[in-house]
Amino acid sequence: MIGRLYKVEAEIRKEALEGEPKRTYRLEHAKPIVDELYAWHRWQGTRQDLVPSDPFAKALKYLGDREQQLRIFLADPDVPLDTNHVERGLRCIPMGKKNWIFCWTELGAEHVGIIQSLVTTCRLHDVNPYTYLVDVLQRVALHPASRVAELTPRLWKELFVDNPLRSDLYDSG
Repeated sequence: MIGRLYKVEAEIRKEALEGEPKRTYRLEHAKPIVDELYAWHRWQGTRQDLVPSDPFAKALKYLGDREQQLRIFLADPDVPLDTNHVERGLRCIPMGKKNWIFCWTELGAEHVGIIQSLVTTCRLHDVNPYTYLVDVLQRVALHPASRVAELTPRLWKELFVDNPLRSDLYDSG
């Protein structure tokens, strides 16, 4: 059933559907699969041979606990079926963990993780990480604390990308 959901998404990409046509296509083709998946889930939950410690029972519980989150992609065409793109973006953090021993302290390693998370988030939103960090580091002292969310990469792109603050070293030529 999960494979069939990915086939629906592949067809959406093939047809280059976006916005309302994408949502309508998902509701027509993916929603019946999701409904079938959760009907199967409920049926499996009635089995008498499964004990809570069984790995399959744990998987069923995991699936059941996330039904509402899974269904979000059906209503919002901007929400992907999975978070694989985010996980790929963050893969560099555990891959470089042997390098973190050179951060000297836990605080240093934590700061490296924060910077890497910001850089990855910038890339996910098609924001140049260097331009973003230079702008935000200059802007943060003047920006109202009540509107700090505006400095996250997604909102920064909407508000400041067209006129970012630049470093004195920036060569406009």
